[in-house]
Amino acid sequence: MGSSDEFHHADHVNYASTLSKEEILEQLLLSYEALSEEQTNWVCNLSNASSLIWHAYTSLGISVNWAGFYVTQGSEENVLLLGPFQGKVACQMIRFGKGVCGTAASTKETQIVQDVNKYPGHIACDGETKARLLFPSYPVMARH
Repeated sequence: MGSSDEFHHADHVNYASTLSKEEILEQLLLSYEALSEEQTNWVCNLSNASSLIWHAYTSLGISVNWAGFYVTQGSEENVLLLGPFQGKVACQMIRFGKGVCGTAASTKETQIVQDVNKYPGHIACDGETKARLLFPSYPVMARH
């Protein structure tokens, strides 16, 4: 096996309790860059991104029950499909314009919702989620 000073993939989510919010977020970004540097598979990269986000928020003492991604697929126009995530079971498909996620996808604008129960057209994938932060992202061409 490797030496004891070897940095393992799982070590990327070990955030020191003495780090500030800014330092934790910086470590998250650096860890994601290191993990995805030679990996071109989007499932692998978004899976690790979900884990990094989940553990970063948890280390900050912020209660999170889901961190992940919805993706589009060419054959399913205007539909979000569940992608890699950490947390509770989630809705498998969301139409553009429906709920917070679908609104973010259709408007291409970040959605910050403090109380999802007051959001028009809220889709309750679970009964515990109270707030959501969603932002649309778009594919980046592969590095050469």
